Amino acid sequence: MFRPNLPSELLQSVVEEFSSLPGVGKKSALRYALHLLALPKENVERFGNSFIKMRNEIHYCNQCNMISDSEKCEICSDSKRDRGVICVVESIRDVISIENTEQYNGVYHVLGGIISPMDGIGPSDLKIDSLIERAAQEDVKEVFLALSTTMEGETTAFYLYRKLSGLDIKISTIARGVGFGDDLEYTDEVTLGRSVQNRQPFKPSDI
Repeated sequence: MFRPNLPSELLQSVVEEFSSLPGVGKKSALRYALHLLALPKENVERFGNSFIKMRNEIHYCNQCNMISDSEKCEICSDSKRDRGVICVVESIRDVISIENTEQYNGVYHVLGGIISPMDGIGPSDLKIDSLIERAAQEDVKEVFLALSTTMEGETTAFYLYRKLSGLDIKISTIARGVGFGDDLEYTDEVTLGRSVQNRQPFKPSDI
């Protein structure tokens, strides 16, 4: 394992912070740190301040839980979106992935995770109650469960199906173009776009 012997504790501290990011090893972290060190001070200050500003000022949409620069995100504020269809996803990354396909024109609901007893995550830890309220109170025709096809994702989809089945709405799921065990985040845009377009009615037997 690469363990750099660095001449500065300040540099070491930056390397440690970079290497704490997903997918960043010590070598890459050292390269990033030295690159920043070579930049003009004002560039580094702008770089650092952008993180602080994001962390302090970003909002979560009060309707769908997507990140936003205001209390209501751009998608929920867009009058051209079909509010009769709610696409339920695990995370913000999944919204970004689906939006990049340009094959969906409804709105979203970000759960903030999926049911995973092994990780201590139950239904009460997710944004499920607010989803049920939206589906029951708004003029919703369809709830589209676009969750990862892992065991945890399928378990979450089945739980949501049971919670929503008493409402007079269509419950659909992503087409099987996305293979079992796949995360939406890592599915290519063409495959994901087709799976969104060709979504199908959710059936408990799909589990």
